[in-house]
Amino acid sequence: MTAKYTIILAAGQGTRMKSKLTKVLHPVCGRPMVDHVLTQAEQLQPDKIVTVIGHGADQVKTVLGKRTDYARQAVQKGSGDAVLQAEAQLGDKTGMTMVVSGDTPLLTAKTFEQLFEYHREKGAKATVLTAVAPDPTGYGRIVRNDLGVVEKIVEQKDATREEAAIKEINTGVYCFDNATLFKALHEVGNDNAQGEYYLTDVIGILKAKGEIVAAYKMKNFAESLGVNTRQALAQATTIMQQRINQQHMAAGVTLVDPAATHIDVGVEIGRDTTIEANVTIKGNTTIGEDCTITSGSALTDATIGNDVQITSSTIEASTMHDHSNIGPMSHLRPESDIGEHVHIGNFCEVKKAQLGAYTKMGHLTYVGNATLGKHINIGCGVVFVNYDGLHKHQTSVGDWAFIGSNSNLVAPVKVADHAFIAAGSTITDNINFHDMAIARARQVNKPDYWNKLPHEPEN
Repeated sequence: MTAKYTIILAAGQGTRMKSKLTKVLHPVCGRPMVDHVLTQAEQLQPDKIVTVIGHGADQVKTVLGKRTDYARQAVQKGSGDAVLQAEAQLGDKTGMTMVVSGDTPLLTAKTFEQLFEYHREKGAKATVLTAVAPDPTGYGRIVRNDLGVVEKIVEQKDATREEAAIKEINTGVYCFDNATLFKALHEVGNDNAQGEYYLTDVIGILKAKGEIVAAYKMKNFAESLGVNTRQALAQATTIMQQRINQQHMAAGVTLVDPAATHIDVGVEIGRDTTIEANVTIKGNTTIGEDCTITSGSALTDATIGNDVQITSSTIEASTMHDHSNIGPMSHLRPESDIGEHVHIGNFCEVKKAQLGAYTKMGHLTYVGNATLGKHINIGCGVVFVNYDGLHKHQTSVGDWAFIGSNSNLVAPVKVADHAFIAAGSTITDNINFHDMAIARARQVNKPDYWNKLPHEPEN
């Protein structure tokens, strides 16, 4: 079988993005653009992938890690020079090499495979992936002869008026015979408007030598979108989001308003789950079956079981187990674990805490740095006081405990199983099994005191 290689071009700064962040690291639906490209290329299982880096090299390497080899383009002198930097890793190889830009996040493994197959069928030394653009401005044009054979690729700035009118464009993706590619790159010059070494000039060099140059025209121009501006980034995000949402709906998920539902790539959602409009689901989030997530909810790196109800609430890096519910207007901060059948009502916050099965906290409660057992009732206005100004401290509450409204538990403190805390108490000491704690001033009623106090006369 013929060996396959991939070169990903990710060295450019992307000045039109007007950003401190390297262009290829701008996210599309939760992943950097270059990560999307690498993920699709990996599905073809090439023998080697080389990513050419330059601006933001260290950041790109941090994102992609050991999934790819790297070559460095110290000075950006054009796409041809960028590919040439991979010669040390690939120059002595035989096989087919695909070259793709790291700012084309919508390209798919299926298209890559079709390009390789077309290149193989045609016996070509080079195959260009092309598309027909409604507005070709900014793209290199594919110039064909009267027989439809590719003659050359002309960049926008170097095109004549007739060439600029051509709508078939170069997507920036190529498949080459590997040895032929690197040999031709050494013949590329920089006599052009930009003074750069264009990879596209390889096509003309090969044509002059009588080599076969093919062009595979893809059906969907939108897939070829290259991102060079914030506007294009938004366009790519919209298209990617449509893909993601269509996949979830096809798998049995109800999206009430797909255009207003933002789901990152990689999110998993079970059948018969309903997601209303204006919901954001990010990161490594997994949602089970038969859940309902209402408008205004935001989930990031969350693990949600089956039959969970999330009403206009925020969940970050936390877990909700089967049949639990939360909201409206509540917040699970990182490292919270909510057991089965737990009820969390409105305006509650949980941080780095575990709540056992069937525990209830209806409203206006803060639970932080705590371990709570099963069947606990937490009244309105309860605060787990976990911070002393320097350190966070732990609280534990046993099964079947009752915590009355407007109570404060000052950590570190332990409340045993079946303990009872009277409303309005400030707890600073441990409470034993079956004990009730009352930690509040006694009420004193002063008879007829109304007449001793200043007040407005009644009409």
